[in-house]
Amino acid sequence: MTAQLSGHWMSQEHLLFEESVRKFVIAEIEPNIEKWSKQGVVDQAVWKEASKVGLLNAHFPEEFGGAAVDKGFEAIITYQLARSGDLGFGWGLHNICSNYILLFGTPEQQQRWLPGLAAGEIIPALAMTEPGTGSDVQAVKTTAVLEGEFYRINGSKTFISNGQTANLILVVAKTDPSAGGKGISIVAVETDGAEGFRRGRNLEKLGMKSQDTSELFFDDVLVPSSNLLGEAEGCGFGQLMSELAWERLQIGISALGACDFIFDETIAYTTTRRAFGKTLSEFQNTRFKLAEVKANIEVMRSFINDSIAKLINGELDAATACMTKFWCSEVQCKIADECLQLFGGYGYMMEYPIARAYADARVQKIYGGSNEIQREIVARSLFENGSKSAHNETNSKGLAPA
Repeated sequence: MTAQLSGHWMSQEHLLFEESVRKFVIAEIEPNIEKWSKQGVVDQAVWKEASKVGLLNAHFPEEFGGAAVDKGFEAIITYQLARSGDLGFGWGLHNICSNYILLFGTPEQQQRWLPGLAAGEIIPALAMTEPGTGSDVQAVKTTAVLEGEFYRINGSKTFISNGQTANLILVVAKTDPSAGGKGISIVAVETDGAEGFRRGRNLEKLGMKSQDTSELFFDDVLVPSSNLLGEAEGCGFGQLMSELAWERLQIGISALGACDFIFDETIAYTTTRRAFGKTLSEFQNTRFKLAEVKANIEVMRSFINDSIAKLINGELDAATACMTKFWCSEVQCKIADECLQLFGGYGYMMEYPIARAYADARVQKIYGGSNEIQREIVARSLFENGSKSAHNETNSKGLAPA
């Protein structure tokens, strides 16, 4: 079965692009999933292969290596990568970090970093979460102190995706520890030759085995003052908030892609696996379970496509993005659990893709801002004059991705 986004917003160009992305996934992602899972990191060569077919920063202006297309093209990439059955390739993070530079970087920063990002030569990471913080960005303790023409960075980060491979790390730090959220800035660290920068261990996770997720340490790391993202200190909090709606919608889109993969794997298994003289698909329990799964997936597909259309039109509000994140991720976990049950004992074996999909699903309810935080933001939109005030309140309270 070939599942697609199939949204009303999709033009012929979108459909053709989806075909090309699917071909890339079949050729470059799916054959390597097992290898990447065992080694705990994707091969760096895949970034350049992705660049060759226009997957990196497709919405960038052409002068920076992009194709100046709408966000729908990047929604397609998000879906098709998840549709592969593995969430380890850190394309989504690459996209978000690149957007920070495109939106807020100085012209010099854009010229310095964006072409390399589009070419797959620069792999970015966002260093925000710390051992003692999660979604409370105001609690970060990492500091970046200006000394002449350099920032001196001290602190530690954890759960950093692309942590082992990134060579451009956007560090969330306090440039003014006394100013709360207004004292937060983003300072870029180019890791090659950066004295005092150290990568910790590649963390062993429940799922997403092929995604390198690391501890990072900054001990008196000096970077040029020109590496401050943007023109002034204290803008980091607003910069982080700017991409939250897109990040959360990406999680919802990836949930849909993963569910399509899980469903197809389960259909294939239940129509061939036999028990008591007939296939599992002939049992009423199996048929009813999968009918319910399919209904949930199609409701999710409709919700996601509507949200993508709003994104393209500049109408996606914070509350809707939060709803796509928490509802779709929770449906994903439920579907993964229901379908794994139909595999019986084989579903518990990691050699079966359903086991990997089950393990990968769980983090979707945590990163990008825990689902509890998503509910709080939606609740504020109900009682505080709509989603705009909820978004502003979110900024003032310091809630951001875990």
